[in-house]
Amino acid sequence: MKWTDTIRIAEELHDKFPDIDPLTIRFTDLHKWVCELEDFDDLPAHSGEKILEAIQMAWIEEAQ
Repeated sequence: MKWTDTIRIAEELHDKFPDIDPLTIRFTDLHKWVCELEDFDDLPAHSGEKILEAIQMAWIEEAQ
């Protein structure tokens, strides 16, 4: 999984953290959690605010 796989990342995060409200997470925590996903294989520095925001939005959609 790469940073651009926002929907897949959101699905994985939703499965791993089902009780977390994605509206309440900080981008620093989101970045850490994405990097810790088992199938994640990208450089941590390749992310940015826009990518993290896209992941958060996809996670919100997945949670609904």
